[in-house]
Amino acid sequence: MGSACRPDLVSPEMAASVAGPEIERLIQLLARLPGLGPRSARRAALHLIKKREALMTPLAGALQVAIDRIQVCKTCGNIDTQNPCTVCIDPRRDPSTIVVVADVADLWALERANATNGRYHVLGATLSPLDGIGPQDLTIDALVARAHESQVSEIVLALNATVDGQTTAHYITDLLQDANVKITRLAHGVPVGGELDYLDEGTLSAAMRQRTLF
Repeated sequence: MGSACRPDLVSPEMAASVAGPEIERLIQLLARLPGLGPRSARRAALHLIKKREALMTPLAGALQVAIDRIQVCKTCGNIDTQNPCTVCIDPRRDPSTIVVVADVADLWALERANATNGRYHVLGATLSPLDGIGPQDLTIDALVARAHESQVSEIVLALNATVDGQTTAHYITDLLQDANVKITRLAHGVPVGGELDYLDEGTLSAAMRQRTLF
């Protein structure tokens, strides 16, 4: 029996030639997104291609706007189309409270839950010696400066309940010893090992309301 009748003997080059290089490039880029592997990226690409007018064209336009206009807020580190961001310039926000988060995704999670009326500070990550992330890689110096501003009275350490998150929280607490602020952390409604972006809104709201001294 020749190899032409054996699907298991088809070379990778022959299998990859089912789609043109442009489509393969689209699939490869989609596969880089969190939660998408090669198979789910192919399904997503096919769906976009089939719905070109309804999905792909508007998506391409939105991505171009994002490339042209999205900025990192110089005050808190949030991502927005203006600088300072919408949260920082909102007069309804309480300037006495700064909620410290590791990533913009955590900020957005707290906002979805409507968990706080304070302002934010995005560190950019958490301390992780194994990954080569030290204090110089985070916006800790800017946080310390903000904590010393006269209107600030509370720093809420809304960091993930992981080893790296708690190590970062302890490090920041030590640096803020001479600041005239109350340092709190999220209550234990956030499970050990949990990450904010994966928690439901109810858990986040309860954790914020029941925050305790660190």
